[in-house]
Amino acid sequence: MNRIALGLAALGRPAYINLGREGALPPARDVESMRAATFEVLDAAYAAGVRHVDVARSYGRSEEFLAGWLTERGHADVEISSKWGYAYVGQWRLDAEVHEVKEHSAARFAAQWAETLALLGERVGLYQVHSLTVDSPLFTDEPLVAALAELAANGVAVGFSTSGPRQADAIERAFALEVAGRPVFSAVQSTWNLLEPSAGRALEAARAAGNRVLVKETLANGRLAVEAPAVVREIAAAHGTGPDAVAVAAVLGQDWADRAVIGPASPAQLAANLRATTLALSAEERGALADLAEDPQEYWRHRSSLQWD
Repeated sequence: MNRIALGLAALGRPAYINLGREGALPPARDVESMRAATFEVLDAAYAAGVRHVDVARSYGRSEEFLAGWLTERGHADVEISSKWGYAYVGQWRLDAEVHEVKEHSAARFAAQWAETLALLGERVGLYQVHSLTVDSPLFTDEPLVAALAELAANGVAVGFSTSGPRQADAIERAFALEVAGRPVFSAVQSTWNLLEPSAGRALEAARAAGNRVLVKETLANGRLAVEAPAVVREIAAAHGTGPDAVAVAAVLGQDWADRAVIGPASPAQLAANLRATTLALSAEERGALADLAEDPQEYWRHRSSLQWD
């Protein structure tokens, strides 16, 4: 369980793009119902031994829900990572035309770090740039880079998440950023799954250089659970488990992955995901699963077509 992180992207707001989420959530998605659902999943994860929770400013009220849960339960041994860069603008509506807006600027960082601190305080051990791409203005924004370096110097690990078909390029460029001869970033959270493993070599190199590696979208936004390819379903059946466990086990099978971030919407989905921690895939099974990789451009084009619901 020390290699599992619980992500609250699917629980901190009423709409998201994960397939298979709708039936797992409360019939009413008002704030209090979603808060209660979040507490249920957090309780189940903690009972199972998960001690890392990943949130973001753009995940609706995820930081608020997590802060409330920590206060009520009194747990002092939970590691917290959060992200800045996107703002949630969906106004708690399922039918919002825009749910989040991205901005990598010094002003956005300062504002969102203050918001995160107000809710979670010094419990945040890792603060990440949300969805850093190789063409982000961050790379040429000296005040922003200096502010991130200052945060790192003050004891908060600074990282970044990536998305898109050029994740590897973003990873390499980000870890090359330095201030006064010291790297700005010490952690990365990237998409890697059976359908989109293209960042693997860059992540392996990052880990070999001493950086921390978290893997997100382990289920390809639910595709590997709801629309699992035949080979995934066959391997799952052979192990007496679900396709989601096979997909997460494939991530845990990568030696360079420190954490696999999972995003269940209910305790039942959490339990199904966590079966991966006891699932050992054979070399033959890993080879069969490796053949599922899609062209990165096609994968990200498909992801961008998923509807918020």
